[in-house]
Amino acid sequence: MAGRAPEAASYSIRAVQRVCDILDLIQAEREGFSLSQVAEVVGLPRSSAFRYLATLEDRRYVERNGVTGSYQIGPAFLPLQAQQLAVMADRARVHMVRLRDRFEETINFGMLDGNRVSYLEIIESNRSMRLSARRGDRDPLHCTALGKAIASTLPWEQIRSLLEADGMPRRTEHTITDLDTFAEELERTRAQGYALDNGENEADGRCVAVPLDAGGLPASLSLSAPATRFPLDHVDEVAEALREVVDHLTDELATPASTASGSSA
Repeated sequence: MAGRAPEAASYSIRAVQRVCDILDLIQAEREGFSLSQVAEVVGLPRSSAFRYLATLEDRRYVERNGVTGSYQIGPAFLPLQAQQLAVMADRARVHMVRLRDRFEETINFGMLDGNRVSYLEIIESNRSMRLSARRGDRDPLHCTALGKAIASTLPWEQIRSLLEADGMPRRTEHTITDLDTFAEELERTRAQGYALDNGENEADGRCVAVPLDAGGLPASLSLSAPATRFPLDHVDEVAEALREVVDHLTDELATPASTASGSSA
């Protein structure tokens, strides 16, 4: 490849280069790529691309989406993703504390985990009455602001597959329990730039969330509070504050950890 030193190029193994090209391609796109796309971009016949992909799938470095048939990064990379998540949560924490102190309510950071949203980090409100989960708790996508925000970034076929696998149980009288209504809700979420749980997960709760692309991992950031302390006319203000934090985090996640830690002193 262009730009490599001559001595490095002399040790290059073509088959290994192709494997790296395939992995670089697939990890760059959350929804993955079809066999035809991989063959075209990497410059291989379909039969050869299939053999490479089949070998990587056997070793769990890639996996095939049962709904779309596309190839995506596989579970063999989970240890690296876990490390990435730890870095992400660490960098998010200082921003979350500031948000908690500003609004005096609980701030949550979650990511897609199987069919649900998992809480990576929680900064609880200091008030005696508060809405909060625990790290590692997993909540449904269809009735939480974190889940809706994440779902708003995913293709509809994947969303439908996730919801059909986990169901859409009614948690309160306001819970959305059918796919068509949920699709309309996601359209509103995308249009306004944030997701709202208005008494859908807990009858007396309200939560607003914005999506975060955490290095290819679907995630979101939210504020949750009792509805009596979080009126609807405050939602836009909170959503804007969450978006500002997400913008900062996106920039920081693109910066090496040593640089980021040095610049935040």
